[in-house]
Amino acid sequence: MSIKPDVQVRRVYSDARDDDGVRVLVDRIWPRGMTKAKAALDEWCKDVSPSTELRKWFGHDPAKFDEFAKRYKSELEDPARAHALDHLRKLASSERLTLLTATKAADISEAQVLAELIGA
Repeated sequence: MSIKPDVQVRRVYSDARDDDGVRVLVDRIWPRGMTKAKAALDEWCKDVSPSTELRKWFGHDPAKFDEFAKRYKSELEDPARAHALDHLRKLASSERLTLLTATKAADISEAQVLAELIGA
């Protein structure tokens, strides 16, 4: 019997909480105005982030999220991204994993897509 991974998505700008577990930033670009100390990261896994082209096309437009998720999942088959995703899965297998993103709409971000894939 396997235990479902405990994965949550939060904004990197929110204060760290004691129950965050492992905190991993999954954005390609460092969050504007954020210091390393304030981010309180365990890791920055930018290899798992979507391509610049896909990120710019999406532009966090809610109407494009379903297509973004589809294209992003396809990009995650790339060997470097697949390796990074496997790493996140391993982290989530032993404790809570908090995926961090700078976007204001974390529920329509790459972090949300990753959380669904890892938690499935």
